[in-house]
Amino acid sequence: MSFENQLKEEMRLVILRLLNELPSYRGNSSTLHSGLNHWGLSFSRDQVKTELHWLKEQGCINIEFDNPDVIVVKLTERGQDVVEGRSKIHGIKRPSA
Repeated sequence: MSFENQLKEEMRLVILRLLNELPSYRGNSSTLHSGLNHWGLSFSRDQVKTELHWLKEQGCINIEFDNPDVIVVKLTERGQDVVEGRSKIHGIKRPSA
């Protein structure tokens, strides 16, 4: 697996973890972008939005609001299962034990 793909898998897991910690399991692309930077994962805002759409396709999040400036998302039960290690989705890093 390429290093770029490993970083994407890590980013997807961190996004889900961040949402799992937020009130109402809800956040926006700008807040998540800042959270990723805090954890040393430097991605563009556009890359974050692309990955949010990917996570929606996997059933891990719901998109509640989407415009060119910001996307508002909410963690789903399936996404929470991935964060807590009860479920595995190809393309998302498995959480450490």
